[in-house]
Amino acid sequence: MGHPPLEFSDCYRDSPDFRERLKSYEQELERTNKFIKEIIKDGSALINAIKVYSAAVVKLSQSLQAFQFEFIGDTLTDDEINIGKQPAWRIQNSSNLLIKPLETFKKDHIGWPRYWASGGFPLRHPAVCDDHYVSQADQQLDRERQNVYEASLEYVYKIQEVHERKKFDVVEPVLAFLHGLLTFHHLTFELTQDFMPYKQQLQLSLQHTRNHFLSTREEMEELMGRVKEAPQSCKLPGQPIIEGYLYSQEKRALGFSWVKYYCTYVKETKSLTMISCDQKPGSKQEFKLKLCVRRKSDSIDKRFCFDVETMERQGPVTLQALSEANRRLWIEAMDGKEPIYTTPTAKPEERQLNEIGFKFVRKCINAVETRGITTEGIYRTVGSNFQVQKLLSQFFDSNHPGDVDLQSNEWDIKTVTSGLKHYLRNLEEPVMTYKLHRELITASKSDNIDYRLGAIHSLVYKLPDTSRDILILIIQHLVNVCGHSKENLMTASNLGVIFGPTLLRAQEDTVAAMMNIKFQNIVVEILIEQHDRIFRSPPEESSAPPIPPPRAAPRRRQPITISKRPSRPRHALSHAHSEDTEGQCAHTCVRVCVCM
Repeated sequence: MGHPPLEFSDCYRDSPDFRERLKSYEQELERTNKFIKEIIKDGSALINAIKVYSAAVVKLSQSLQAFQFEFIGDTLTDDEINIGKQPAWRIQNSSNLLIKPLETFKKDHIGWPRYWASGGFPLRHPAVCDDHYVSQADQQLDRERQNVYEASLEYVYKIQEVHERKKFDVVEPVLAFLHGLLTFHHLTFELTQDFMPYKQQLQLSLQHTRNHFLSTREEMEELMGRVKEAPQSCKLPGQPIIEGYLYSQEKRALGFSWVKYYCTYVKETKSLTMISCDQKPGSKQEFKLKLCVRRKSDSIDKRFCFDVETMERQGPVTLQALSEANRRLWIEAMDGKEPIYTTPTAKPEERQLNEIGFKFVRKCINAVETRGITTEGIYRTVGSNFQVQKLLSQFFDSNHPGDVDLQSNEWDIKTVTSGLKHYLRNLEEPVMTYKLHRELITASKSDNIDYRLGAIHSLVYKLPDTSRDILILIIQHLVNVCGHSKENLMTASNLGVIFGPTLLRAQEDTVAAMMNIKFQNIVVEILIEQHDRIFRSPPEESSAPPIPPPRAAPRRRQPITISKRPSRPRHALSHAHSEDTEGQCAHTCVRVCVCM
């Protein structure tokens, strides 16, 4: 219900009805004043909440930027570097858009005194009434009445002006604040749209790193199992060395006693190093071994003993091992009399990359591509170990080599794929050879993607012809498997996880080698994705620069700057993207938000 207008002529009549109407205007101004106070209070609370939220977002962004996880090895993969990056953004408030304009309006237009409806200006005659004073009082009363009428006119003008002005002076700052607030939420939507490609890439990187972890974990569990079964026999190939704790019988002031040493023996140089466990300066002793003789255990305190003769000492030195098995290992390493028998491995014919091996690989590939290339999880699912051994035994039987029909229903696809992986993994020399292993791993660690591809291309053509031929055969097959990834769910990354340790098997069974499995996977993934460029033709001479050394430390991960996009139709938001080098947004609404 609206208010009737106040006529200026009513100021001279000053009727009770005029005063009632004027009073209703004043009451409305009181309500407006209370309403503005509530808006200022609630708006301030909202702005403070935005400030707290903005500060929290900035703090989280700074924490994400400062976060760095330690890693095992000397280099991160691209996926791990991508995971380490985090987006950062800031939020600014707009208190000047709402609070100050309302406070100014309240002070300038509602804060002036309102009195007319409560009685106005009382006009009274003086108490002394004689002719002289009555005449003067009448004149004074006329002047005051005229002043009251003029003040009434000003008051009516002012109060009606305020009622009209509040329609825009109050609503306009509220609208500007709401516009800024909605612009902030719109910017959040825009940031969400810009964040989606990074989110998808991060999800893919997380899946890759999870696959690398699962692959590495399987290898490390297998290595841990071998170490558990024969702790002392798990030595690095090509390094005939044995080390561990031994007790030496030495003569002291109170007689003979056993002194604990940490001993290292290098077979090539026949060097025996003994470091006393008391860690005293100069406690390290080095000897040149002449002879190692088993000592007869004539008492319980002489169990597990053997004698060694050195160039530096006269007479034998009696050493005591930790167990009988440990003593046999030391005697064998020192060319003693008790050899160590290792567990049998695959038959020699199953470890050769020869004609029958090529035939086996071709038959396995043909069986997979004709019978099971769309099988979900192909090559990831493991077949029965008994069936795999049976398949290999029959196929590599020296009497009837290769006389096995892999198209038969006797051999399911899991057995065929597991047999192929088993054969490739147990070759005497991996397909991509021990000689090039370090260079391939180093190339996969390069920051420059083009260089990485060129280096791997060059190294592939350094492989022996037989190894390169079977590599081409296998990679082409894996490309075909990837072509059916919608059905079998096996991408190049997934196949890299499976065939990385198979084609680039490390020579050393160490944890350090296990940590490089993720880079072996990357090499195979590149071979699959870039097979046309790599296997199309040999590289030109000197086309690849020397392999750079691996990075000693990870590069500092910089936060992702989500670029602001220029104005464009909304239907293209998720497809078009352009960076602004100055970090400014072309949207007018975004500029308003930045000024908040």
